[in-house]
Amino acid sequence: MADATTTDGSFPDIAGMRYEDAREELIAIVAKLEAGQAPLEDSMQLWRRGEALAAHCATWLDGAQAEVERATRPPAAAGELHADDDIFDEDDGS
Repeated sequence: MADATTTDGSFPDIAGMRYEDAREELIAIVAKLEAGQAPLEDSMQLWRRGEALAAHCATWLDGAQAEVERATRPPAAAGELHADDDIFDEDDGS
């Protein structure tokens, strides 16, 4: 298998990938796995890389969603609190 992995099986090249590139590679991996033509060892490596790509894509999408929500949230009136304000995210130790 030509994909570079570290000794712990991670794929450091994925961290720098654009969403579109990671998604395209994930689609190609799914097609290869569905075809069922790869030997078991190669299939397992493809599956691991696919999992890493899927997680990377999910991180991109979660970040984009959070950014859109921040940008479209109406400004709160002075002194008014909302359930999604950061103040409610703090752990009070109880």
